[in-house]
Amino acid sequence: MSRRNLLTFMLLLCGFLLAGMGRADSVLRDESWGTGTRRTMDVYTVPARSLAPVIVMVHGGGWRIGDKGNPGLAEPKAAHYNAMGYVFIVIDYPLLPETDPLTQAREVAHALAFIQQHAARWHGDGRHVVLMGHSAGAHIVSLLASSPELVRQAGAVPWLGTVALDSAALDVGRIMRGPHLPLYDQAFGNDPGYWSQVSPLARLGARPAPMLLVCSSLRLESCPQARAFAAKVASLGGTVRMQPEALSHRDINITLGKPGAYTNAVDNFLRSLGGAMP
Repeated sequence: MSRRNLLTFMLLLCGFLLAGMGRADSVLRDESWGTGTRRTMDVYTVPARSLAPVIVMVHGGGWRIGDKGNPGLAEPKAAHYNAMGYVFIVIDYPLLPETDPLTQAREVAHALAFIQQHAARWHGDGRHVVLMGHSAGAHIVSLLASSPELVRQAGAVPWLGTVALDSAALDVGRIMRGPHLPLYDQAFGNDPGYWSQVSPLARLGARPAPMLLVCSSLRLESCPQARAFAAKVASLGGTVRMQPEALSHRDINITLGKPGAYTNAVDNFLRSLGGAMP
């Protein structure tokens, strides 16, 4: 190998190694937000210029399965929102059967409090946080939006807004009184009093932070429940946007962050909240 070719090879190798180091440094894996199992998060950071707004993503899985490594959960969202100036954080939380959905909401509220208090570690601004969740995660973030007392009890403070990605569990009583999948029995049991405690629609009694409700128009229950929830938010003087999408439940999750009208609409909601979106 000639000296010129050797030099070229060494330069390319150094560039590759440096690029790899940059990618590793941009994601902090398994950071703890609490003690015990399933209280960790992956933090997709942005360069340290000024404190950046933060998106906290809550995974789905029927309240029983799934984790922050769910395919399509972090990516392409993390790359897209990092590029727009957001710190993107994906959290784990305890699951059924050890932890019921109401306790899961309390756990996510504790994670939110931790992130708000420690966001500067990752160049984030704890005063500018958006909660986002898909499926069961969308139920949890909507329940927190409807239940400010759960947030206060965990030591968290109000956040900028909430993005619920295709929850069909906004009106738990309606679900449980009609035909439904067995996963709802496993999550919500047979006590109507408990149904009210875990129903975002039933608990909603005051104007929440601005909300975006994305729903699959291909599912029977998703958009009707989102529409009823949005009407109640509006009646309380709140700001809410409904976004029906002709996408499957899965695709509403895995396509967010890819170029297109769907991602643009979510981005427009985030712009309305203020922060780093140009």
